[in-house]
Amino acid sequence: MTKKERAIMITERLEKAYPDARCSLNYKEPHQMLIATQLSAQCTDARVNIVTVPLFERYRSVDDFADADYDELCEYIRSAGFYRNKAKNIIACCTRLRDVYGGELPDTMEELLTLAGTGRKTANLVLGDIFGKPAIVVDTHCIRLSNRMGLTSKSEPEKIEAELKRLIPPEKSTAFCHRLVAHGRAICNARRPKCEICPINDICRRTGVKS
Repeated sequence: MTKKERAIMITERLEKAYPDARCSLNYKEPHQMLIATQLSAQCTDARVNIVTVPLFERYRSVDDFADADYDELCEYIRSAGFYRNKAKNIIACCTRLRDVYGGELPDTMEELLTLAGTGRKTANLVLGDIFGKPAIVVDTHCIRLSNRMGLTSKSEPEKIEAELKRLIPPEKSTAFCHRLVAHGRAICNARRPKCEICPINDICRRTGVKS
């Protein structure tokens, strides 16, 4: 079995196991996803979803965030960790969205990367979930699982992204990454993976095929 063939089989099995997998961050507007994803750095999605309830009630638009008082914004996001730097980036990011893009999120990787606090992981999440473009979101689950499954031996996120783009069908790439998160939380966790009940244990490099 080639790596490409195994990748497609893994994609299909995860699709059956987690048909409804989606981004676990709560948002209603595109800019809210961008901000929630920035807040999720070094913070759990569950905590971010708590923080964003009052945050998105207080700041409703890109303009609201761009004009936010720094100290006040810090208080709203304090429990998300690294709040000072995150507040600074959110204000700068939304200022650029307002001044350069008319308050709308750009739909290219190159433009998204010009926004403060936005790296490739965040940009890919926006491209995939907001704009429906093929995207590989390399988070901690993706790094751990793709290595365990034998889809890559890389540790650098950008190299993992490039390798998975060659293996995963483009139209399934965004959903595949959401399913990796679901699988990583339910079965293939960091310390004690439940390999005995894993739906891909016969084709996983860790427990199944060794070629």
